[in-house]
Amino acid sequence: MRVMELEASTLAEIPARVNKIIVEGIKKTKDDFIQKKLESIFTASTVEEMLLLCQSAKMDLSRMNIFKSVQIKIDTTKNVDEDDRYDVTFHMKEKRWFGGGMHATFGGENNATMVSRLQFPNTFGRAENVALEYNKSLKGDHGGALRFSKPLNGNPDVRFSTSVYKMNLEYPWSGFKETSRGVNFDFTFPSNFGDHCLRWEGVWRDLRTMDRSTSFTVREQAGHSLKSSIKHQFTRDERDSPILPSRGSLIKMEQEFAGLGGNVEFFRHDMELQFNKKLILDSVIQLSLAGGIMKNPNPNTEIRINDRFFLGGPLTLRGFNTKGVGPHSEGNALGGDVYWASGLHLYTPLPFRPGKGGFGDFFRSHFFVNAGNVYNIQTDKPIIENLRGLSEEFRLAYGAGIVLMMGNIARLELNYVVPVRAQTGDSINSGLQFGIGVTFL
Repeated sequence: MRVMELEASTLAEIPARVNKIIVEGIKKTKDDFIQKKLESIFTASTVEEMLLLCQSAKMDLSRMNIFKSVQIKIDTTKNVDEDDRYDVTFHMKEKRWFGGGMHATFGGENNATMVSRLQFPNTFGRAENVALEYNKSLKGDHGGALRFSKPLNGNPDVRFSTSVYKMNLEYPWSGFKETSRGVNFDFTFPSNFGDHCLRWEGVWRDLRTMDRSTSFTVREQAGHSLKSSIKHQFTRDERDSPILPSRGSLIKMEQEFAGLGGNVEFFRHDMELQFNKKLILDSVIQLSLAGGIMKNPNPNTEIRINDRFFLGGPLTLRGFNTKGVGPHSEGNALGGDVYWASGLHLYTPLPFRPGKGGFGDFFRSHFFVNAGNVYNIQTDKPIIENLRGLSEEFRLAYGAGIVLMMGNIARLELNYVVPVRAQTGDSINSGLQFGIGVTFL
């Protein structure tokens, strides 16, 4: 028996020309969409180029999320004199014209939301997607949305999307509830620096008090508001896990300008940084920083409570209740127009490594110290005095506990927290504190 081994260098020397491409299994997807994805295969001049271009096309088609499977078959062309001619066959299995399901998501306030979704993939034959969603949380928030998205120029990384929605949300820490009806348009695209999202949103908001105990300061802001804003979001995530990373960094920035119509005006900038470094004995040190500032261009009106920054909670500024840091009125959190927060964490394996190599690897011992402040800028005071108040009136807490990584869905923390510094009116939570969510500081 003769065995022939082909190396990459050999494949790069074997001439090849693609005679034709056969596509099987297509029912709904438009011909021009498929043709654009496959036409580059005809440029192959060697076997290596042909294989690489076919694999690239397969990956591109799979990322469109409209096919259950994409398979490739390459064979020599029959009934031709040249032995370097090849026929390439793509066999594709499209997804059903509709689908649906339910899944749970976790927010940052120990709140789980059940999302029901009915979607129509590849709606018009060019990888569009139309979806209907309804969600309801354990704390009573609920709402629905109609969403549409489409890749631009056949590129799955460059996408246009829009949605129309209605949400009913409750903010018990501030004593109000809100009904929002809105529409938004998104344009997402990558760059050499990270991922970008440009969004315009128009939303009609109806703010109401939750009960008779709501403070008069919050009651003053009850009623209707119309916000029209443009927002830019930038994300560069190089972490090896979004839930319990051991290496890599995260950079998130968001800028928003409201005032393109409506009666809500402000400039807002928000930023989050995270750095992770693996140490000896499978330990990880993590530094998290966050901050934001907003300003109303109209000095005669104040920023509304449903637009302000809030701070505090079991996954952010631990040792304080959810949104429990900062100015309060009769127990209701009022938020602020500037904030900063930081956290220094040390994650280690559990003592004696129970369940090593299995379920025990999802647990980590957790030691931390976090600090932060949320503040209202006093326009009648000098900048240096505002900076002094922002820096000197900070909150500080430290503690230790256990972190459980629930796959890439959420993280669960059980910590014993000792608040060291607090201010009058803060809602403190010392001792055991439980938190579950996706975002954390």
